[in-house]
Parts: sequence; structure tokens; C-alpha cells
Amino acid sequence: MSSRPLIAECLGSMLLAAAVIGSGIMAQRLAAGNQALALLANTAATVAVLATLIALVGPISGAHLNPAVSIVETLRGRLTASQALGYIVVQVGGCVLGALLAHAMFGMPLIQSSLHVRSGFAQWLSEGVATAGLILVVMGAPSSKEAAWRVAAWIGAAYWFTASTSFANPAITIARSLTDTFSGIAPVDVPAFIVSQLCGAVLGLLLGRYLLSQPHAAQTQRVADDADGAQAHRSGCNDGAQQQAE
Repeated sequence: MSSRPLIAECLGSMLLAAAVIGSGIMAQRLAAGNQALALLANTAATVAVLATLIALVGPISGAHLNPAVSIVETLRGRLTASQALGYIVVQVGGCVLGALLAHAMFGMPLIQSSLHVRSGFAQWLSEGVATAGLILVVMGAPSSKEAAWRVAAWIGAAYWFTASTSFANPAITIARSLTDTFSGIAPVDVPAFIVSQLCGAVLGLLLGRYLLSQPHAAQTQRVADDADGAQAHRSGCNDGAQQQAE
């Protein structure tokens, strides 16, 4: 396996984590205690960076930037186990580097531990839903160009309709446990988040296989062909009636 995909995944993961954490720091500083405004700013920056990074590194590595996506791609036969392991290692490492980079850019201590508690069934369910939806969107995207806006739009929306603000990514979950800022998560809450994300990824894969499988696509095509055939038949009947009238 070439080193280019691994470097692309590492760089993309680092920049994604730096954007999520860094925008959270900036938003918290400027929002003057307005949590809704801070979350809105954090969401906007994340959506913009995510779409850009997927479009940038998609042609190189597939722009997984997420161990859950790499695991699903392995189960789909698109990655070998060794390739997936390499992706996961650099994704986690890249996200951790992104947390350190964000701290450095804002003149904060590089090594931190979050005190932000994120626990409970609602949070875990939210992570499962967010990750399942993400996998379904990824499987349904025909190209990295399409995936760029679809994935970014899903994550941006899930920031607001889930109780967990949609981490949906084990690597960035680990990185966010290393920042005691707006986007952080207490290290003790990380394992449950990751389990929920992986369960959601499996659910998304099953849904994707059912909804997007070839037999269903073929059935849809047959329906379309039948509709075209009926239209052609009606046109032929109309032409015949017109000729008889003449």
C-alpha cells in the first residue's frame, strides 16, 4: 500500500480535529456565554472544513477520516484488514495531533484532559443515530465530490438534532477527550461513545446494504422501464387512432 493514502488520512484527520476544537475555542471566547451562538459557529466551521477536506483527499485516500467508515469499508470488501488498521492508526494519531495544534494556535497548554461530562442513554443513542446516518450517506454517495457536501450537510444537521452534537467518529472522540474546551468530552465517557458509534456504523451498513443493493436498484429500473413501455404503448395507440381518423 502506498504511503500517500495514509499521509492524506493523517493530514485530513489532523486538520479536521484542529478545526472542530479550534473553532470551539474561538466560538466560546467570542460568544460571551451564548451557548447557541457558540454551537452555531462551531457547526459552520466544521461543515466547511469537512466538505473541503473530503473533496481534497477523497481522490487520494477515499477521505474516510473516521475509523467507523474504514471498518465499514473493510466489511464491504473495499479495504483489506491491514489497510484498515493503517487507516485507523493514522486517523487517531492525526486527530490527536489536531488537538495539540488547536491548543498551540490559541496559546493554551498542549496537554489537557476534558472535564465536559457527556453521558447517558440519550447521548449514546444520539451517537448511534448520527453514525448510522453518516454511514448510510457515505454508502449512497457515488463519488467523493458528492460525498463532500452530503456528509458535511449530515454532520452539520446532526450537530443540532442530536443530544451529543454528533461526534460520529471514534478518532475525533479520543482527540476531544484531550481538550478541556467547548468541544471536549471527559475521558471516562469516551468508551461508551465509541461503542455507540460502532453499533451505529453496523446499523448504517445493514441499512445501506438493504436500501442500496443491486436487486432493489434493478427493481427500480424495471419499474421505470415498465413506465416507459406503457408510455410507448399509449403513444402507439394514439398514433394508430390518428391514422385511422385520417
